[in-house]
This record gives sequence, C-alpha cells and structure tokens, in this order.
Amino acid sequence: MALIDLLEVHKHFEAQKILTGINFHIDEGERIVIVGKNGSGKSTLMKIVNNSLDADEGERIIRQNTQVKMLPQVPKFNPEHNVRQAIEHGLVELKEAKERYDELSLQLADDFENDLLLKEHAELGHFLDHHNAWSLDDKIERVLVHFQLKEYEDKNINLLSGGEQRRVALASLILQKPDILLLDEPTNHLDVYMVSFLEDLLLKEKFTLLFISHDRYFIDRIATKTIEVEDGKLREFKGGYSSYLTQKEEILRTLQKQHDVLLKNLKSENEWYARGVRARLKRNEGRKARLMDLREDAKTNPAKIRRMSIELEREAKHFNGEKKINKQKMLFEVNNLNLKLGNKLLINNFTTRILQRDVIAIVGPNGSGKSTLLKALLGRLKPTGGQIKQGEFKIGYFDQHRELLDDDRNIMETFCPNGGDRVDVQGSNLHVYGYLKNFLFPREFLDKKIGSLSGGEKNRVALALLFTKKVDCLILDEPTNDLDIPTINILEEKLQHFQGAVMIVSHDRFFVDKIAKKLFIFRGDGEIEESIQPYTEYLELEDELKMLSELEKEYKDKEPLVKESKKQTKVKLSYKEKELLETLPKEIELLEKEISELNSCLADPSCYETKGLSVIAQELSLKEESYELKIEELLEIEEKVESLS
Repeated sequence: MALIDLLEVHKHFEAQKILTGINFHIDEGERIVIVGKNGSGKSTLMKIVNNSLDADEGERIIRQNTQVKMLPQVPKFNPEHNVRQAIEHGLVELKEAKERYDELSLQLADDFENDLLLKEHAELGHFLDHHNAWSLDDKIERVLVHFQLKEYEDKNINLLSGGEQRRVALASLILQKPDILLLDEPTNHLDVYMVSFLEDLLLKEKFTLLFISHDRYFIDRIATKTIEVEDGKLREFKGGYSSYLTQKEEILRTLQKQHDVLLKNLKSENEWYARGVRARLKRNEGRKARLMDLREDAKTNPAKIRRMSIELEREAKHFNGEKKINKQKMLFEVNNLNLKLGNKLLINNFTTRILQRDVIAIVGPNGSGKSTLLKALLGRLKPTGGQIKQGEFKIGYFDQHRELLDDDRNIMETFCPNGGDRVDVQGSNLHVYGYLKNFLFPREFLDKKIGSLSGGEKNRVALALLFTKKVDCLILDEPTNDLDIPTINILEEKLQHFQGAVMIVSHDRFFVDKIAKKLFIFRGDGEIEESIQPYTEYLELEDELKMLSELEKEYKDKEPLVKESKKQTKVKLSYKEKELLETLPKEIELLEKEISELNSCLADPSCYETKGLSVIAQELSLKEESYELKIEELLEIEEKVESLS
C-alpha cells in the first residue's frame, strides 16, 4: 500500500518546466533513489514529497498519520545545544513514549485487566517497535562513535563545521526513524567507514527511503528502485545503479544516433562496472567461502584463524609497496615527511616518489590528514620534519573553495578573460560553448555570473576551467562532491585521458576504483600505506581481517573450555618438530628481511641495473616460495602445539 502518491503533478520556475504531469508513489519498505542531471528536478520532486514545496498543479495524497522527514542541506539547531542535546532534541517524542510504556507496564502488573491501559500499552509498543526505539541511549552512543561525533558531544553545535553539523542532523534523523526518510546526498562529508555504517543501519532497520546520491556503490547497495528525472518526466527502473545501467542501455539502443554520446558513457560505465566489480567478486568467492567456513570451526582452532589472517595479509602485501620499474619523470620526492597540527601527528615518517604518470587516490577516515598532505605537496603547509623535493612542473589544483573562480565574472569572462570566445583545451582550440556543453551547460549559461550558480554548477565550471590549464599534475580535493553522476562520468573520462599525474582525495569508492592506479591509505595514526589494489578490495580485506581478529578474541574468551576438551587427544611433538619450532621463526624473519631488500632493489635503478633485473626477480621468486613453505610448516606445528596445551 502506498504511503504517498503524487498524481499529475506539474511544477515550473519562471519559463522553465521542471515536472510535467508526473505520477509517483512510495510504498512501505521501498528505498528509492532519484537520478538525473543537476537541474533536472531531483530536489524539486523530493521537496514536493516532503510538502516543503507546493506543486503548481496535481495532487499529493498521503496516508493518515504518515510521518515524513527530510535531511536539510543546511541544518538549523538551537544555538544553546551541544552535540548530544542537538541529537536528542529530535527524540523527545520517542523517549516520552518509552517512559509512558514503562509506566503502564508497572500499572498493568497490578491492574492487568484494564482494557484502556492494555490498549494504550499495545499502541505504544507498536509505536516503539516501528521506530526501533527500545534502547535509544545505546543507539545514540553507537551513532556518536561511528559518525566521529563522540569527541564533540559536549561541544556547542555552532562551533562545528558545516560537514560536522550535517552529520549531527543525519544522526538525529536516522534515530527518529520516520515513516518516510528523505535524504539529499547523505554520503557527502562522510568517510567510507561512516558510509558503511549508514548502509548497514538503513538495511537492518528496514527504512522506507527516498534519496538522491552520486555515490554509485551506495545506490547499488541501498536502492530497490531507481527513478530517473529527464525532460520533466519520470522513468522507473527496478533495482540499484548496475540494474539501472543495464535497463537504460537497452532503452537507449532503440534511440540510436541522437543518444550516441550518452550511450557511449553508459556502455563504458557498465563495462567497467562488470569488469571491475563483478570480476573481482568472482575472484574473491573462494576466499570468502573459506572465511565463512571459519565462522564455526575456527572458534576452537586459533591456528586456522592465524593461517587465514596470514593469507589475507600476504594478499594485501602483494599489492602494498609495489613499485613500477620505469624511467618516468619524478615530480615529488618525499623523504621522512612528518606533519603535526597542534598535538596531533597526522603524517609520520612518510617516504614516497610521485612520477609523471601516477594516478593516486588518497583515502582514509575523516580528519586523518589527507588534505594536509595535499597542502604540503602544494607548498602551502610547512612540514614538521623531513622534506619534499619538487621537480620543474606546473600544478592544477581543485578544492571545495573553488579558488579558481571569481563570483563577479560571468562564465564567458571566466574562460576568456582577455576577450574572444575560444579556449585551448589540451591542444585543441574550441568555442567556449562547444567545450562547456561537454560539461552539460546550456548556451544561456554563458552570461550567468559565477556568484549566481549553485554549488554543483560552480564545481562543474571549476573542473571545466581546470582542464583548460596547461599543467603537468592535477591535485583534486573531493572533486565529486555536489556533482551529479553524468558530470562525474565526464570528469572520469577527462582524467583517464589526462597525460600527467593525478592526485585525488575522495571518499567515492566507485570513482576511486575506476580512476586510481595507486592508493595512499591513511590509517588515522600518522602511518600511510601504499597499495595498488582496488579500494573496495582493500576495504573487504580490512573487514575480513577485523572479523578474524574478533574470532580470535572470541576463542581466547573460551580458551579454558577448549583446553579441557583437548586433553583427551594429546599428541607429542617429534624431536624434529621441536627443533623447527625454535628455528623456523628466525628463518622466516630473515626471509622477510631479504624479500624486503630485493623489493627495494627492484625500485632502485642503480641497484637493479648492476645486478640485473632477471637475476633479482628470480631470486625474489625463490625467496617468496621458501617463505610460503616455512610459514605453512610453522603453522602446522603451532596447530599441534595448541592441541597439547
């Protein structure tokens, strides 16, 4: 049954028709994503559903007592509240309901046949069930921790940044669990760990949800239906982003030439999705199957847990620190870089080289120092220790402050400050409009002042302007924020064809997987790990290692019982096994050192040119093979030791 129906709804602003005779409904339990170009009417549709914007014509029908709440782009709070109070302010009704329920429970213990009390008690129970509000204090704590707000809980709400205030508003809203939750770009200002928590919560709590997002992995995991807004009309697709791509491509096949450009983008996106995500999932099936098997038997077998942990760590190590052997121009050489802000160590002894064709994504939790590294590379922040050597080259920089733009200029003046109507773009001389229509700008925008544009439109102008600069290196800080998916597709294509180095700070997992060839992973403790694996695969490995750690802890808690059960099956170690138990750890440690030295040699031209690449590669292969065998041998002996203990 529908909670909300929109019937024959029309909406226009001045002469522009936004929605023309659309019909739309939300059923209980649906999670609907709205997609389309910026300005197509996504937010307008959401505001009409929310009843914060009136339609010009048509009807909005809502089921009685249905509660609809929307995450505002700019939240408003009581200026006297701290963070915890701001979150709890929206939970007053739920807390009062729980207190009344507890009060009635006590009364019914003495008067269990009172029909009025029984009816009210049952209604309150249903209300608390629906909002899952039985243990609000525990849930508040979880949200504070996972949204990184715990350290600010006693801080005045007005002292937080805009992004932090959005997290507070989101936390309060999801704890309220309205009948219909409306979210406009909920993953903005969230790092990947916060997004994962939000995804799990929305699915577990069975929210009815209408949302707008450019996060394609988030859409794919959350959405049960996709609604596309185009030319004032709505088109419905089953499922999330990957399903939308497939269905959309089939529709566009029938339209042929007039949609060639869009079809090309969609086909490229769909092929990449299938190749980059599904292939990886298939490759990981064996590893995940082993993990699932461990859930039962590994609880009583720590050696198996440790063996699986080592396998996963070796798999991660295969990617980490691997360096290409090439003679590319060196742009940055970073030696033992240290950076502190106040008393917080953000970067600790980081050493790396950034070459002319590197495409690097800088990822990790919010506040871990990612943007700080960019500022150090740009020379805007002085290192606390170590040094950054920079070659002779030009940098193009994009950040959320859009420092390239002047609000008082119009778009034509921005691209042609010295007059004329043409612009050079990576070797091609193009008319400004011919170039900007690739960034989805209509001709009438050329005379618009930059200051009059929306945040998403300003980002599109800034990115388009960036690609007209003759630079050797692009440094981009959260470039996909406020962009729609079609514009992100254009950005991805531009970056894939850019001939220089690219460094990106981003939480958009799909974007990072598609663009990056290397990761700088900030752990949040000052350490930075380098890897060439896909970002989502790194996150999967991280989750699996965490699960194994929890299994090991669970085993230790039960260890006395396990030891007692094994007393009946004791097996003695042989003399040789006892000897190996002493010698293998030292041999493994030595092999790790030798493997590390060989890898360093492969990254150093003066070393590998002296000894010969093939000789070093062969020696490395033999050492790694020996390492694997000795690890396996040690684990088997340790497993036997466990049975003796």
